[in-house]
Amino acid sequence: MQTSGPSPRHRQSPRFLALYALAVGGGSASYAPFLTLFLPARLLELFGDRAVEVMSYSAFAGAIAASLSNIAFGWASDRTGHRRGWILAGLVLSSLLLVSMQWVETIFHLLAMVVAWQVSLNMMLAPLAAWAGDCVPDEQKGLLGGLLSLAPGMGALVGAAITLPLVAGDGARLVVNAALVVAMVLPVLVAGKPRPMPHLRQTAESGAPQALDAPAPDPASIPVWRMWLARLLVQISEASLFAFLLLWLRGLDEGVRENDVARVFAFVLFAAVPVAVLAGRWSDRARRPMAPLVVSVAIASLGLAGMSVAPNGTWGIGGYVTFGIAASVFLALHSSQTLRVLPRPEHRGRDLGVFNLTNTIPSLVMPGIALALIPVFGFHALFAVLAGLTFLAIPLLSTRRAVRNLA
Repeated sequence: MQTSGPSPRHRQSPRFLALYALAVGGGSASYAPFLTLFLPARLLELFGDRAVEVMSYSAFAGAIAASLSNIAFGWASDRTGHRRGWILAGLVLSSLLLVSMQWVETIFHLLAMVVAWQVSLNMMLAPLAAWAGDCVPDEQKGLLGGLLSLAPGMGALVGAAITLPLVAGDGARLVVNAALVVAMVLPVLVAGKPRPMPHLRQTAESGAPQALDAPAPDPASIPVWRMWLARLLVQISEASLFAFLLLWLRGLDEGVRENDVARVFAFVLFAAVPVAVLAGRWSDRARRPMAPLVVSVAIASLGLAGMSVAPNGTWGIGGYVTFGIAASVFLALHSSQTLRVLPRPEHRGRDLGVFNLTNTIPSLVMPGIALALIPVFGFHALFAVLAGLTFLAIPLLSTRRAVRNLA
């Protein structure tokens, strides 16, 4: 009697997958509320008219610190061969520094604290990302990607919860934020107990046996640099829309308010979750890991193209929702499928740190693109260029086998 897939002992336990997804959500909650809510408010309180200038300095310094420390701690966790100790140390240090942000008073103190916090935060995030590659076999990486799509929404929920009137004062909110992050990350360290997957920690040259009934290595024909560049192109578009969506929609419809845009963002985050889970499960069962990536990035580029010709706010929001859901699905599934193509498991943490640059580089590239296009040609030209950049991810991710698998 033939089996339809690998036996349970060659699959990771549902408990670990659930607790790991919760921990990644905690990672999102560890920085999203602070960067989007508390830091801007604190800068306005301390520096008034200089808040935007100081925010720019802190964003730049933080992005550099995050980029370098993510690579460094990924490499360190590779060298030690252990992830959990680094994750725990980063969780404790980043939580303490987050709570300490309430006592920042000067620009120098702020920049120093932001850099230190980013370093400690990536001490947790880099090994956490690499841990999935050590524990989740290829047969479950689609499901893993679907579960990872929960993380942005969980971060947004924590931000909404700690801004309720019941949690008064920035100091109390930072304490509650840190406590929630600990509650989300700690369970996987204590009770995750992943099934050992030694073949995921060994190189192909070592002759290690592969998992039973492993899928055809379709992604192996996708070079790492293509995966990296494809994600970068999508991230540039997403960063641009996150920064300019409200301004553009108000140009189409002056009645659009901040709350309207916040609700659109929230809808996109949560609507993407079931789509990503279903697409990820399908890719596991059909053994077509690249197909959902190609389809989702194609839909994302169509959404941007629609935005470039949108005549009013309603059509504009429709185009953004199309882009936002497709891009969220792409980014979540891309994060898990990237683990397939990294060539050296013993350098997995370091290499994922290099992939993390696709999250920070857009913050440096996006302002230049926007300033070159918007003042002269308007937002429509910006979205047309972004649609073209996103569309370029399709040939980057497509091989002859991947194209055949779409049929």
